[in-house]
Amino acid sequence: MPKIISANLNGIRSAAKKGFFNWMGKQTADFICVQELKAQLPDMTPEFLNPHGYHGHFHYAEKKGYSGTGVYSKVEPDAVHIGFGSPEFDAEGRYVRCDFGNLSVISVYCPSGSSGPERQEAKFRFMELFLPHLLMLKALGREVVICGDWNIAHNEIDLKNWKGNKKNSGFLPEERAWLTRVFDEVGFVDVHRGLDKREEQYTWWSNRGQAYAKNVGWRIDYHVATPGIAAQAHTVSVYKDERFSDHAPLIIDYTIRT
Repeated sequence: MPKIISANLNGIRSAAKKGFFNWMGKQTADFICVQELKAQLPDMTPEFLNPHGYHGHFHYAEKKGYSGTGVYSKVEPDAVHIGFGSPEFDAEGRYVRCDFGNLSVISVYCPSGSSGPERQEAKFRFMELFLPHLLMLKALGREVVICGDWNIAHNEIDLKNWKGNKKNSGFLPEERAWLTRVFDEVGFVDVHRGLDKREEQYTWWSNRGQAYAKNVGWRIDYHVATPGIAAQAHTVSVYKDERFSDHAPLIIDYTIRT
């Protein structure tokens, strides 16, 4: 019964100091997908590379202290794919895919456009390139779980102040429509929302003000999966007992065998 965790670390070194790897070792998870390493290979200690006997595979950004993704697994993958074929975004370390039998587990870190118009245009380019890749993954006939920070809140229920964010990156109509296409046209499933339709299920909070204390958050971290494995998901939780970064780990249990 696989347990899969997605966690944006906002810096692997920072998260380690806050106890992430101690917590990770207690989770008995089969796969842990991490984003925003903000590290390169020389920065990766044995604890970061192979914590608690896990096998780690990573995609580092060329720019120091920026982006980066990884997949930890209890068993070695049959195959590992680093990047999704875009020179621009593969240079930013945004994608790791690990194959285990008929299951692919992917860690993705979609760009944020919140720093300004230039990065928003980059985000739109990423979306344009990533959709055909998602179609390709769907056409493989494999079970796929794509975990990560998609930097988009899909619906009004997915952020506290949706009325005030209609013109802000992460809740733009174009971004939300694109994510709807991922679900309705490509055929992937938002696993978290399928299991838990309650309000205020946020995974990220701004460091400004009292956003976390007041639970003024956004749900921008997802498990996006093919229908077969999505239908086998049975338990979801957002871990908030400890804070390792400005994101909370998203934990989902599945019943299929790998």
